[in-house]
Amino acid sequence: MSSKNDVRLGLFIVIAGVVILLGKLGVFGFLGRTLWPFAIIIVGLLLHLLFFSKRARAYVLIPGGALVVYGLMFAICNFWGFGLMTYLWPVFLLGIAVGVYEYHMFESPKPEGVLLIALFLGIVSFVLLFFTLLHTGAIYVLAVLLIALGIWFIAGKGRSRGNKWNRGW
Repeated sequence: MSSKNDVRLGLFIVIAGVVILLGKLGVFGFLGRTLWPFAIIIVGLLLHLLFFSKRARAYVLIPGGALVVYGLMFAICNFWGFGLMTYLWPVFLLGIAVGVYEYHMFESPKPEGVLLIALFLGIVSFVLLFFTLLHTGAIYVLAVLLIALGIWFIAGKGRSRGNKWNRGW
């Protein structure tokens, strides 16, 4: 054997040992439990790549957009706990809406009615998400934001010099 092959064999043996050791220490299990939502995101991004590299038609953007949104939602739930699914379930509709909207944006000629479907699903998703979040602490955040916005307008910070409402009639 040449010294070049000895180095390759030795490197392979070292890598195999490191992989076995990390596996026994639970590193791969931790990574699998933690990073699995990114596999969904990657599949969605690969579908986008297929379209933008002109290897697939625009309809692949429907599952591609949905998978990216679902992967992000699962990553959030993986980080803060899957109890959030009680409130985030309308995001499933939002994922479909995003995918259908992307299809509408990039399909040529523009398909009829697809934009209306995307807007309908998106609006329904946001309305349902709003009502599910009303039962959480998010309503307090919304209340504080509305109060701050009202104070900002009362203090005059929301006015601009070129605004027709400031000039009078």
